[in-house]
Amino acid sequence: MAMLKRDELSSVPTPTGDLNALLGRGSEFEGKLTFEGTVRIDGKFTGTIVTNDVLVVGEGAKVNAEITCGTIIVHGEINGNVRAKSAIELHHPARMRGNIESPSLMIEKGVIFEGQTKMEGVEKGGAKPASAPGPVAAVKS
Repeated sequence: MAMLKRDELSSVPTPTGDLNALLGRGSEFEGKLTFEGTVRIDGKFTGTIVTNDVLVVGEGAKVNAEITCGTIIVHGEINGNVRAKSAIELHHPARMRGNIESPSLMIEKGVIFEGQTKMEGVEKGGAKPASAPGPVAAVKS
């Protein structure tokens, strides 16, 4: 696993500021990843990712996986379905191909998203979850 120097780790943006693991640029991993805390992927990952915590997909990352997580923050490329218990954030220049399910979704201008969305847990009182009936694509800037 590629490691960053201590100074570089502090410049890696994470929601909590604590980074538990890093798959650096130039690294490739295939398999099942389970973890606690915050993990950042900047390399290539293929397989399955399962966590209740935070996954950060860096700008150079290419992830081909089925992902179940607490929160995911994407700047890179994901091919596969994502299910987040808390939130999904897609930041420019992210490319997302696959279905997403989360109570909170943020798509920044310039992101490319191809897939369907399903939002559950947004409204209280037994209301039906909102769902997009077909493919959705964000406009490039």
